[in-house]
Amino acid sequence: MIRSDILASRRARWIATTIVAVIVVVVGIFVARGMRTLEPVSSFIADYPGVLEPLPGTPEGVPVWLAWQHYLNAFFLLLIVKTGWEVRTTQRPRAYWAPRTSRFTGTKISVTLWLHLALDVLWVLNGVVFVILIFATGHWARIVPTTWEVVPNALSVFLQYASLDWPTENGWIAYNALQVLSYFGVVFILAPLAIVTGLRMSPLWPSSAVRLSRVYPIEIARAVHYPTMLAFVAFVIVHVTLVATTGLLRNLNHMYASRDDVSWWGALVFAIGTAAMIAAWFLTGPTITRTLAARTGSVTRG
Repeated sequence: MIRSDILASRRARWIATTIVAVIVVVVGIFVARGMRTLEPVSSFIADYPGVLEPLPGTPEGVPVWLAWQHYLNAFFLLLIVKTGWEVRTTQRPRAYWAPRTSRFTGTKISVTLWLHLALDVLWVLNGVVFVILIFATGHWARIVPTTWEVVPNALSVFLQYASLDWPTENGWIAYNALQVLSYFGVVFILAPLAIVTGLRMSPLWPSSAVRLSRVYPIEIARAVHYPTMLAFVAFVIVHVTLVATTGLLRNLNHMYASRDDVSWWGALVFAIGTAAMIAAWFLTGPTITRTLAARTGSVTRG
């Protein structure tokens, strides 16, 4: 009975949050469209159209390795959010995992947390490869701000998006200023925050580091980790919405087929990748998770 009341309360909060979000978006659209009728605002948008000239030598397009990196990042992130939410909301785990190595003797975590941590490791490794490659190939210049003019241009793009009058752009050549700030924030701010807070909360944190634990208490990590997850989710929702509404086929070709046209190849690859993500969502249920966890340690019933 108590469990049902908790679920009903959470469902009511999510419904209320969704309604408020829809109202805010609708009101924001009308406000942005009204602002664009004002001469100072229209002049501002004309002076700062939203797209900056890329640095000389900045590569164009999306190479195949970057398309794979993008997909793997989305794949791991989806499952990380799923398992992280399950860890947060499950009161009594069905099974626990413990390592066989003597170094971590006494460590006992739910199998869902075990899967969450395993996915974290894969996501971090994918991210490390991504960062190395973008700096090795020069693609860093596409997502790292190199001038303060990115700020007024990003504000201009935000107003254009909010008014549903899209800015003129070509992501194959250069991202607009708001995209640059968003991608930079996700890669170099949100991702490190997720890593350092997740590490503090994980069994890998050294129990002997008393002074370090005092300086960086686990309560701070918990307070930051969950909002960081919500920020990732918000970014994905906005990102997917804009991909679908600013030229779907061309955008999918950029991200999944490494080509700049409006053919259906990117959509085909996207459909296959989405099917794999849906399958992984269901395959990471309790039964298969326990089986996988048992290969790396001892699994006991909850």
